[in-house]
Amino acid sequence: MNSTFLDEHTAAHVAELFRSFSDTSRVRILSAIIEQESNTSTIAELLDLTESAVSHHLRWLRQMRIVQARRDGKEVYYSVIDPHIIALFQQGVNHVKEK
Repeated sequence: MNSTFLDEHTAAHVAELFRSFSDTSRVRILSAIIEQESNTSTIAELLDLTESAVSHHLRWLRQMRIVQARRDGKEVYYSVIDPHIIALFQQGVNHVKEK
């Protein structure tokens, strides 16, 4: 049997993962924090988004276990540490830039 054949449960999780990349704001947020952790206000300023919008997307990304949060006093810093997510993101960017 083909080793890439997926059962329904695994397929649903993979689809959810790719859904995380289906929003341009989430993709831009990931691009902002993939190499250096940042807080919500820094991300919002960098991407010209509201802090509320950034928080909303970060909540989604945290629920999907794509980003992690680290508290430092009153500030919360977000980062991407999973090498699979980083590689997937970079492969997507490389694919688009090569076309």
